Order: sequence, then structure tokens, then C-alpha cells
Amino acid sequence: MRKLLKKGLCSLLSVLMVTGLLTGCGNANQDGVTEIHIVQYKMEAVTFFERLQEEFNATHDDIKLRIESPNEAMTILKTRFVREDYPDIIGIGGDINYSNFVDSHILMDISDYQGLQSIKQSYIDILEGLEFVPTEGIFGVPYVANAAGVLYNKDMFQEHNWKIPTTWSEFMSLCENIQSEGIQPLYFGFRDTWTCLAPWNALAVSLADADICAQVNKGEATFSDAYSGVAEKMTELLKYGEAGPFAYNYNDACIAFANGEAAMYTIGSYAVPQIQSVNPDINIDSFVMPANEDASKNILNSGIDLQFCLTKECKNKEAAYEVLDFLLDHNNMQNYLDDQNAVPCKDDTFELASMLDGVATYIEKGKMADFQDHYYPSEMAVDGMIQTYLMEGDKEAFLKKFDKDWLRYNRDIIRKVEDYEAGQQKG
Repeated sequence: MRKLLKKGLCSLLSVLMVTGLLTGCGNANQDGVTEIHIVQYKMEAVTFFERLQEEFNATHDDIKLRIESPNEAMTILKTRFVREDYPDIIGIGGDINYSNFVDSHILMDISDYQGLQSIKQSYIDILEGLEFVPTEGIFGVPYVANAAGVLYNKDMFQEHNWKIPTTWSEFMSLCENIQSEGIQPLYFGFRDTWTCLAPWNALAVSLADADICAQVNKGEATFSDAYSGVAEKMTELLKYGEAGPFAYNYNDACIAFANGEAAMYTIGSYAVPQIQSVNPDINIDSFVMPANEDASKNILNSGIDLQFCLTKECKNKEAAYEVLDFLLDHNNMQNYLDDQNAVPCKDDTFELASMLDGVATYIEKGKMADFQDHYYPSEMAVDGMIQTYLMEGDKEAFLKKFDKDWLRYNRDIIRKVEDYEAGQQKG
């Protein structure tokens, strides 16, 4: 009897699992309604997506939208992919996870999706630049981006008549001036290693080539050369931050900046909601990290914060495209921008958050480059390497380790690049 019961339960579970897989991949149910299942990773936007799901389902009879926003979404997605349990659409960032998914042939080529024509070419270029080797097709719809440079207390700047710097010399002079008035110029919060990447990325986009990682993979460059100036300027910044920056974390830094303990904060626009939760009345604006002596060479650090990709197992591409159309609707995008202080990837007229006023011209002109760490393998732990470097100050050892570890953790990718280049030469 127990064997029969166990066998029956196993059969039922199998049926339920299969049914769940089919339902999750854009198949029509008995009522002829197609379910489109999205798994997206922006936990901070869960309320927005709950509202969006409700609005879509209230206005569509033939498609049912189900959006999941789980904790540790990337871990969950990778586990599901191993089990070959695919949602129809995934909402992810433009980083090395996307690169791995393209390389693993998990994503669908959506070059025929008409909505791509409304996306700014600069963000399509960023996606293509993330591919380990050039891959024919387009595999994501860039939705929103973020911008990272320097946040500043606008009221404090106006009160003291401080000018926005446009060159590195001006920036250092500004920090000296602020410090001489008894005010702390910068806040870091480097106890959380990932925060070390914020000023690093903002400097690197202007001081290193956007494709430096690809150049290194081809054996055409080294990080020791490319990142020397970035490393030097990181240590220069330390002189103007809080004493013992490695004792304070991201939350501490947001609180301190919100309470006026520093005039500037080297972080991205994504930190503004956290800062405003402490001080809703703070007047924040931002400027591009002025890494160069030639202001025309400064570039905004902006990467794809959220994009939507169809998996190859999506069974109803037309229904999925209809969902993408809904996501790209002007009002829905504006609501997301308002909710998350984000930058639109769509080439249209939107009202941006006031803390982006100082970088708006860079956004409009497409004068921006992706976060360098979007190309770094997580196993390499570059954020921890930068933190250690800032603590110890040995630039030569840091850069040497960067090159050595890059070759170690990217050997498979480097081999693919070598094979691709060899194939191109034969062709």
C-alpha cells in the first residue's frame, strides 16, 4: 500500500511539475489565456511591479501576467536554469550575468522586436559590448539605467558659493577649499567592499578605454597600464573623506550624507532613495566625476540597471512582446523613473529626477560608458581587492594581482576569444 501511495504521489508531483513548467513558459491554459511569467531581480521595485501586474491583467483578457521579484533572484534564476525550468522573461542588469546567459545560449534573439527601435543606441551598444565574443542577434531590451558620479548637497554648495568642478585639478581644489572651511568634503562608507567600486567605476570610464577588458582578453593590453591612473586617483580621494572610511558601511554613509556631515558622496543615483529616507528634505544634485584635466574627455558612468530578456523556452513570443510593449509604455516607464530615480533607456521625452539635473546633458547626448565592474567575474572579488589596496597603498602589488587574477578567472573566456579570433583570420 505504501509503495502504491508513494508511486501515486511521485506521479502527481511529476504532473504538477510538468504543468508548472508549461504554464510558466507562455502556454495557453484551458480557457485559452496565455500566461507570461517574469522573474525580475529589482527587489526595491517590487511594489511597482505588483501594481504593473495588476494593471496589465485588468486590461488584458487573453494574457495573464505573473511577475515574481524574489530575494536573491540571480541565484534562483541560475538554479532554475540548471533544472531547465525557465520563465518566459527575465528582468536582470547589464552585467556579467547577462554575458554568461548569452554565452550559454539561454536567451532568445529578439532582433525582430519592433520596440527595440525606440531604445537609445548607446544602450544597445553597451549590451553588445558585454558579449564575450560577438554574437549575432540582440538578446535584451534595455529598460532603465542608473548614473554614477558624485552626489552633492546643493543647498550647502549654494550657501558657500562652491562651483561644480569640471577637471581633476578643480575637484581637488574644491575639496581643499571645503576642508579649509571646516567641512568634510566626501563620504565613502568603504566597509562594504562593493562601495569601493562606485568611485572606481566613475574614474575608470574616463581614464580607461570602455573595452579595456576585451583588449586584455585579446592580449592587447594590461590592467597595470590601463588602471594606473585610476588607482592613483582613488588614493587621492581618501584624503578628503571620513577618518577610517573602512569602519563605516553604505548605510552609515547614506545617513551621514543625509545629515549634512559631508558636502559630497561618491556614489550613484541609486543611493538617493536611501538618503531621502533619512532626510526627505535634502536637496541633492550630481555631477560627472571630473577625472581628466580636459573636461571634454569626462564621461558619465551609466550602465543598464534593468533590462528584459526572453528565454529560448518561451513558447509564445507574440504574447511576450505584448508584455514588453506594456512595460515600454510611456506612462509605465515614467512611473518607474519616478519610483526609482532611474534613467530611461528609451529614446523619448521623460521627466527625470532633480538629482540628475547635473548630468542630464550627458544622458541626452549619450556621452556615457558602462560600469567597468560589469565585466569583472564575481569570483575575482575586485571590490575586495580595491579595498585591500586602499588600506595598504601598494599600487604596484595591486595592479600586478589584478592582471594575474584576471588571467586565472577568465581563462575560459580568453580561450573562447582566441578561438574566435583564429576563426576570423581563417575566414
